[in-house]
Amino acid sequence: MEEKLGQEPSNLIKVVLFGPESTGKTTLSKQLAAHYQTEWVPEYAREYLQDKWDREQKTCEPHDLPPIAYGQMALENILAKKANKVLICDTDLLETKVYSEAYYDSTCDPLIEKYALQNSYDLYFLTYIDTPWVADDLRDKPDERERMFGYFKEALEQNNRKFIKLRGDKASRLKTAIEHIDKLLQKHDRIKS
Repeated sequence: MEEKLGQEPSNLIKVVLFGPESTGKTTLSKQLAAHYQTEWVPEYAREYLQDKWDREQKTCEPHDLPPIAYGQMALENILAKKANKVLICDTDLLETKVYSEAYYDSTCDPLIEKYALQNSYDLYFLTYIDTPWVADDLRDKPDERERMFGYFKEALEQNNRKFIKLRGDKASRLKTAIEHIDKLLQKHDRIKS
């Protein structure tokens, strides 16, 4: 079961949209997937936790994190087989680790932590908090956006992840992301030839 938290081998460029809630990750994931005519991996936690909320009116608890992590990686591995050169990930296990530590006394399930650090991506886009807050059943920290952003930035820096901070409106974020992904694709194509 443990190995299901790992990535299956692929030659894809994998990028992650990374940052606090309500910072435009899903919107940008969809835009990038459409631009590159490829797949994007939705955030499994949203579906899982919305279903839990609809059934029980309960939010995320520590015992929910392993099934969320397994679901996320199953989605990533399935969609990687269908992707065209680039896979856009709306989240990853490092994000799950950040949320776990932020919400549950600085703790994270050891298996989630192991694979959060082991799984590999080519680039992270750290989404800044200059987007409007949009409330829903699951979002709960509108007044802690700056603090949460700090946690995400620190996680990338501490784990030596290559990242670009995205700020501004949707169009400027998309333009910046495309510029950086195009560079990765050019480098990838040179290596292959």
